[in-house]
Amino acid sequence: MNDQVVLVNEDDVEVGLMPKLEAHQKGVLHRAFSVFIFNSEGEMLLQQRAFGKYHSEGLWSNTCCSHPLPDESTHDGAIRRLQQEMGIEAELQFLFTFQYHVDLENGLAENELDHVFWGISDAVPEINTLEVSNYKYIRMEELKADLIKNPESYTEWLKICLSEVEDKISLPK
Repeated sequence: MNDQVVLVNEDDVEVGLMPKLEAHQKGVLHRAFSVFIFNSEGEMLLQQRAFGKYHSEGLWSNTCCSHPLPDESTHDGAIRRLQQEMGIEAELQFLFTFQYHVDLENGLAENELDHVFWGISDAVPEINTLEVSNYKYIRMEELKADLIKNPESYTEWLKICLSEVEDKISLPK
């Protein structure tokens, strides 16, 4: 957990580095990315975060999310983490960036400038059980209904950005 995150200002200009846990303890703005993978049927691949993670453990989230390494582009970081967490290689396209700040359990906070990517893949996930405890494919309508019924089962960043992802992509019919 000694990974460094890239601290940024609201214009995404790098202002320093900080250990990941410390950044989440202090709620300092840092760079992140979120990846949304859909299969050729238009279903989204969700991951259930591993139990034992230092925050949001066991919650369902988008396919992959993490932080780029220092001197790594968000796109390259997204490709790297998608392979490390889900065992998937896919062509990723940038969608948008958003900033959010939410308080989490254990006195931690997310304060991220999140770069969102998406892609299509029918590869069978080979999950890294240190990062992911389970996965499933779900249709957007079913996901949106479950988010209303069971919001506590999902990560905050997924709830924040899902509608914009849906608005900006063209899914296979």
